[in-house]
Amino acid sequence: MAENTTEGAHETPAPEAPAPHPVPHAHTVGQPVPPVPPAEPHPDRWGRVDEEGTVYVRGADGERAIGVWQAGTPEEGLLHFARRFDDLRTEVELLETRLASGAGDPKHALASATQLRDGLADAAVVGDLAALGGRIEQVIAHAERSLADAKQEREQAREVAVARKQALADEAEKIAADSTQWKAAGDRLRTILDEWKTIKGVDRKTDDELWRRFSKAREGFNRRRGSHFAELDKQRAAAKARKEELIAEAESLADSDSWGPTAARYKELMGEWKAAGRAPKDSDDALWQRFRAAQDAFFARRSAAFSERDAEFSGNAAKKEELLAEAEKIDPGANLEAAKSQLRKVQERWDEIGKVPRERIRDLDARLKAVQDRVRGAEESKWRRTDPEAQARAAQFRERVEQFESQAAKARAAGDERRAKKADEQAAQWREWLDAAEQALADR
Repeated sequence: MAENTTEGAHETPAPEAPAPHPVPHAHTVGQPVPPVPPAEPHPDRWGRVDEEGTVYVRGADGERAIGVWQAGTPEEGLLHFARRFDDLRTEVELLETRLASGAGDPKHALASATQLRDGLADAAVVGDLAALGGRIEQVIAHAERSLADAKQEREQAREVAVARKQALADEAEKIAADSTQWKAAGDRLRTILDEWKTIKGVDRKTDDELWRRFSKAREGFNRRRGSHFAELDKQRAAAKARKEELIAEAESLADSDSWGPTAARYKELMGEWKAAGRAPKDSDDALWQRFRAAQDAFFARRSAAFSERDAEFSGNAAKKEELLAEAEKIDPGANLEAAKSQLRKVQERWDEIGKVPRERIRDLDARLKAVQDRVRGAEESKWRRTDPEAQARAAQFRERVEQFESQAAKARAAGDERRAKKADEQAAQWREWLDAAEQALADR
């Protein structure tokens, strides 16, 4: 706008218009820009005030009226409008400094510089407008480059953020589809959610799509986990019911005196207990304590009974050892009938004594059997010696030997050596059989 004053202005002849100031070349971002020379102390180079107080600014296209000065001398008027030019230049320098340091907002700088550029043609200032305009263009170019760089950085950051959320969504979907490590997987999904919240810079559409994937995966995992634990609860309830049945049977057997069959049944019950699976955690330990207590009661009773029995069996073993010492003195060779009578008495007393410890049975029975075998052997030997059939066979063999010897003697007397030799051979054969039969009788 034109500057209006109440005082008259001194008439000052207009100096020649200087050649237009060249616009500085664009410079690299961050490098210093050559400063625009201040309007002072010679603002008349860039403008003038005519006799009527109209103020002009000179530019490449000639002069342009920018206002009226009547508040003082023309020099004061030029200085006034030159200070206003300095204000614009200071604003431009501030934009430059902020852009160069990175502290300024390129978008704001671009808007401010564009506004300055667009208003420069009508600005009521006196100074090197061409140089200032070039400087403004440099600020605009710098801001546009900064905005482009920032956009590229944002795009790269967006791509990184999208990739991170894509990877998290992929991992969540894999967990939802495959994992049965319920606690670890649930913890990981919560960690993924926390990490997800820290990732910024994804556009709304892509972010919504990825979030739907992650949310669907998490809900799917939660459904699978819920179904698993519901089924697990059902199985544990069934296990509890089954274990209560086993406890009832175990407690009913605790007072049994059928040691062997009952111990075998407890072994079966233990296998069935393991096959039943785990009951709910708050009751499984208590159920086991009841089951084990029933077993312990039975086996404690059995152990006490076995201890008492073992003491009795040890006493029986001592008695049988005394009896064996007596039995081993039996001499069937001296008097077989007396030996047999003594053995029968030993056997009767042996059975009356009863059982002995398991580890002693073989040794004690073997010693008694040795006595029995001696008596039985003596009896069999006596029987063989008096066996009529054996004696008859020996007599028959003797008769045949005598018969063939007689035939040999007659044949030899008659001069028939061939028949004599054959009869001798037959006699020799029967003599061998006779010797064996007589030896058998002698061995008896």
